[in-house]
Amino acid sequence: MSNDPFATFKAAQREAWALFSPLAAFTTTAAASLVDFAGVHAGEMCLDVACGTGVVAITAARRGAKVRGLDLSPALLDDARKNAAIINVDIEFVDGDVEALPYPDASFDVVLSQFGHMFAPRPEIAIAQMLRVLKPGGRIAFSTWPPELVIARMFAIVAKYLPPPPGAAPPPAWGDPNVVRERLGGAVKNLEFDRDEMMVPTLSPQHYRTNMELTAGPVVRVVQMLASEPARLAAFRKEIEVMSESFFSRNRIRQSFLMTRAVKI
Repeated sequence: MSNDPFATFKAAQREAWALFSPLAAFTTTAAASLVDFAGVHAGEMCLDVACGTGVVAITAARRGAKVRGLDLSPALLDDARKNAAIINVDIEFVDGDVEALPYPDASFDVVLSQFGHMFAPRPEIAIAQMLRVLKPGGRIAFSTWPPELVIARMFAIVAKYLPPPPGAAPPPAWGDPNVVRERLGGAVKNLEFDRDEMMVPTLSPQHYRTNMELTAGPVVRVVQMLASEPARLAAFRKEIEVMSESFFSRNRIRQSFLMTRAVKI
């Protein structure tokens, strides 16, 4: 990434998201929803972009697909390999960037991403790469956070304290069907959307915020940045807690998400 204008930004992402693994306990059920929605079946070549701990890749492999996974974080890839080894599935996990996928054109029948490609700073490059490695007639499917709901609103608060570099697109835009429709454009057909919901057990909005500070990359970075500014750190924490309150009930946070599926022309 030495010639990449966002190399420093991606290096920071790589470091911060290394702490994500505990959150995979909650994204596991969402992975099954995405694999179902994508219609993954035995024998298909499947790529999981920004695969994290491998929950989507392993779910697809258990359907009989031949799967590859890619992520920026070596720490998460180590966990993905351990997860795959438990059930003895053969998945090649590699360290890589969605903006420069290391695969030939038209390599895959299905390209998936769960809450991952949305963090690439240049959506037009990320989606072009995902479509490049997809075969004509193949399916692209991904899960993203709608901008009006809890996770995207948390990232909007993060951006107030830690603005992205100039030219980097906001990740929650991927949760707007109109934006998705525009970004996929005429390269696809049969574009469809669906929604599902994750439930995150937590004792309070304060407990939820504390957990995000330990595991969610962008939140981790803000807390580190504000460590020497206690007043601003307290204000940031209060904003997260107040926002989370409206999604909290019965000791859980409701995290609805958008799923997109389309066929490459």
